[in-house]
Amino acid sequence: MKNVRLNLLLFAAVFAFWACDNEGPQIPLGEFEKGVLIINEGAFGANDGEIYHYTGGDDVSADIFERVNNRPFAGLIQDLVEHEGRTYLVANTGKVEVVDTRDFTSLGAVSDGLDITRSLAVYQDKLFISDWGPYDANFNSPDSYIAVVDNLSGGTISKKIAVSSRPEKMSLVGSRLLVANAQNLDIVNLDTDTLANTVEIEGNPADFFRNEGNLYLYARDAENIYFHRINTSNFSIQNTVTIALAGATSNMSLGRNGEIYVLTSTGFPDYDDAVAKVSISQNQVIDASIYRGSGLYGIGFNPNDNRIYVADNNGFQGNGTVIVLDESGDEVKTIPAGRGPSGFVFK
Repeated sequence: MKNVRLNLLLFAAVFAFWACDNEGPQIPLGEFEKGVLIINEGAFGANDGEIYHYTGGDDVSADIFERVNNRPFAGLIQDLVEHEGRTYLVANTGKVEVVDTRDFTSLGAVSDGLDITRSLAVYQDKLFISDWGPYDANFNSPDSYIAVVDNLSGGTISKKIAVSSRPEKMSLVGSRLLVANAQNLDIVNLDTDTLANTVEIEGNPADFFRNEGNLYLYARDAENIYFHRINTSNFSIQNTVTIALAGATSNMSLGRNGEIYVLTSTGFPDYDDAVAKVSISQNQVIDASIYRGSGLYGIGFNPNDNRIYVADNNGFQGNGTVIVLDESGDEVKTIPAGRGPSGFVFK
C-alpha cells in the first residue's frame, strides 16, 4: 500500500510539473500594468497634462509619459483608452499619443488633422476618434466628426465621418459604434464607416456603462439624471430610469450592486460640489452628498478595494489631489496628483 501511495504521489508531481511547463513562460506584468493611473488633464494654455501612477501607500510616480519618453506630453488630456497592449492618451488640444501599456514607451501618434479631440475606440485594425471639430464664429460645433486612422499605432487620418454636434464617449456593439453627442445618440456603421442612424435622447448624453449585462447611456440635465438602457439588437432605447438630482455633471462611476456615484456642482461662483450615491435598481437617490468639496473634477470606483477615488483640481492653482473615500463617503487617504486631475484607470 505504501508503494502504491508513493507511486501516486510521484505521478501527481510529474503531472503537475508537466502541466505547468506546458503553460509556457509566465511574462511578468509591466511597471504600469498594475496599480492606478491618474489622468491629469492639465491647465488651459499651459498644456501640461500628464499621467501619474499610484501603487499604494506613498508610492506615486509623477509625469510618467515625460519620464519614459524624455519629452513633455504637451497637451490637455481628455481620455485614456487601453486596447491589447496599447494605451491611447487623447488630448482635446488635437492629438493622440500611443504608448506601450507595459512601460509607456511611445509607439506613435495622431497629430495632424484633429481639432478638439474627446475620446477613442478601436475596431479591428482601425482607430475611431471623436472630435468636436472647429468652432464657428459663435463657438458652436457644426462640423463634428469621427476621425478614422487605419493603423493601431497612429499615423494619418484616412477619413472623417460627419456626426451630430460635439461627440464624446463611444461604445462598440459588434460592427456598430455608439456615439454620445451633446443632444442625442449616433449609430455609426463600421462596415461602411458611415452614420447609420441618430436616436433622440432625453437629457445630455455623457457616457456608457454596463450593469448586469445591460448597456446604459448616462445623460443629465439641470434637474435630473437619466439611465437609458439600450437595446443592442436595434439600438433603440429599451427603457429609461429617471432620477431627480439637481446639478449633476458628466462625471459618474459605477460601484457595486447597481450603485452609481455622480458628481454634482452648483457651478460658478460657489462651486459647491458633492458626491451623490444613487441606485439604478431602486430608482432613487440614496444620499445626495456622501462627500462635499469644491473643485471636484473627476470620480472613479476601484473594484479592487471598493474605494471611491475623487479628483480635486484645487481650482487649478497648482497641482491637485486625489481623495480616497470608503463607500459611506468617509475619507480614507489623499494622494498627490498633477494639474487638473480628472479620471482614473484601475488595474
